[in-house]
Amino acid sequence: MGIPDIRMLITVDFEVFGHVQGCYFTKYTRDMCKKAGITGWVKNSKQGTIVGKMQGPKEEVDKMIEWISTKGSPGCQIEKCDLQNVGTLNRLDYKDFAIRF
Repeated sequence: MGIPDIRMLITVDFEVFGHVQGCYFTKYTRDMCKKAGITGWVKNSKQGTIVGKMQGPKEEVDKMIEWISTKGSPGCQIEKCDLQNVGTLNRLDYKDFAIRF
């Protein structure tokens, strides 16, 4: 067993289902990701979900995955969160975290 590298960078695409639009979910996600040093993007989808990509230190991304999967912004009701394209990175593809339209 090796020592886990807490500096490992990971990437993940996500889609959050439920009552997640109209409750500032994208704004809260952006603000929390910026504070945690996570880069990527988030946006409302035409299907009524929230979609996005997070990249950053594994420990911080794991915390955000937990937040978007279970807590979310005030007033939202999360049914489920699907994760795709989970992997490791040598360097980040984004410099910031943004809301896309």
